[in-house]
Amino acid sequence: MDLFWHRRDLRTTDNVGLAAATEPAVPVYILDPTTADDFGDRQRAFVVAGLESLADQYRELGSQLLIREGRAEDVLRALLEEYDADSVHCNACYTPARRAQADRVQATVPLERHTDLVLVDPATLEASYPTHSQFYNDWEVAQKPEPVAEPTASQLVSADSIDAESELERIRTAIEIEPEIELPPTGSEAAQERLERFCERGIKRYNERRDDLTAAVERATEAVSRLSPYIATGMVGIRTVWETAGDALQDAVGAETKNVEKYRYELSWREHNYHLLATMPTLATENYNKPPNPIAWETDDEQFEAWKHGETGYPLVDAGMRQLAEEGYIHNRPRQVVASFLCKHLLIDWRKGEQWFKTQLLDYDPAVNAGNWQWIASTGTDSVAVRIFDPVAQMAKYDRNATFVTQYVPELEGVPAESILEWPTLSPAKREQIESTYPEPIVDRNPAYERAQQTFDRAFGIDR
Repeated sequence: MDLFWHRRDLRTTDNVGLAAATEPAVPVYILDPTTADDFGDRQRAFVVAGLESLADQYRELGSQLLIREGRAEDVLRALLEEYDADSVHCNACYTPARRAQADRVQATVPLERHTDLVLVDPATLEASYPTHSQFYNDWEVAQKPEPVAEPTASQLVSADSIDAESELERIRTAIEIEPEIELPPTGSEAAQERLERFCERGIKRYNERRDDLTAAVERATEAVSRLSPYIATGMVGIRTVWETAGDALQDAVGAETKNVEKYRYELSWREHNYHLLATMPTLATENYNKPPNPIAWETDDEQFEAWKHGETGYPLVDAGMRQLAEEGYIHNRPRQVVASFLCKHLLIDWRKGEQWFKTQLLDYDPAVNAGNWQWIASTGTDSVAVRIFDPVAQMAKYDRNATFVTQYVPELEGVPAESILEWPTLSPAKREQIESTYPEPIVDRNPAYERAQQTFDRAFGIDR
């Protein structure tokens, strides 16, 4: 008999560590104060609600999920004695806090860690890759494992040996977290339904629609998968996502093939970010690509607050930040735009944006969030020396009819799309005439762009 310790893997299906545990396995989730900062309050509410779904999965299998509070090493040592178990299995995590947590457990009890969060174990690849294309060349040819089977009732400890009411009460206590936003359905069943729906209705046009912000409003879970909250919290296994997309690829014909291939390619960015975190645990706090000179960050608190609340006077930026505030999610295209606006147009340190996203996102992922922010900030693995997203040009390309903007910025409903697009470049008098309640731009578009270019050129010693 072994214990299986759930971490960022709230599912019984396609769970490598659970499948490896000696039967009958005893599943446990630990509310450990040493890793409490790994979640923002919104994602914590999503995770805790997901625990109830996970407990339901175990009850359907005739077993019961244990819920415990305390330091993982103390809890697991006590449970090994209580159940006369031999060892603990878990899936590897890569943040400094979670690594240290597992190290403390391993110093106390027999612990086996498994590769589950990623398709390819970062340790099997090179130590570093300057660009994503170089990473992808190695990652693409690496073997991708198939999903592992869900355990049967006989492979899990019987619920008869566990006080089910006590465990349910622990979950109810944990679920006292009141989210400030409406949570999507939780659990592996909801994740599987969303995955299958996307692969039936959306994936074969993914490359065509993924940046189409009108489609993002009208076909929210078809233009893109919206699976990220489930992948980030482990409510669906990454091998399952890869295989299901692979099945869609086999069924694709003509132009559909390119669309499905693009979706599978995008999963490699997540893998690369995990490789970055695995090889550099301080990814969320230190520049990966360290410039030879300091980056001259600004510290304008008023501008930072305007950015957080979607009041910058740049319509696409504000729409993205308000979607984040309302839904705990932000579409990838405006996600890139708002991040670039913060650390380039406003010259506010990317780490402040990374931490704000952590507090707001249901799909917060420690590797993906930090890796993407560094890519945007030109301190990551981008092949472009200094990349700056122009929020006006981005809106013109991806939301010319202002469908996305007016969905989240109601002050601009009824304003002609062309005026919304040109808002940051209009005269103050013209803006006052068109709509008096929407904010003035907090920075001038062209001077801010030039300032960013010059600041990063100086930091990286670029002579243009």
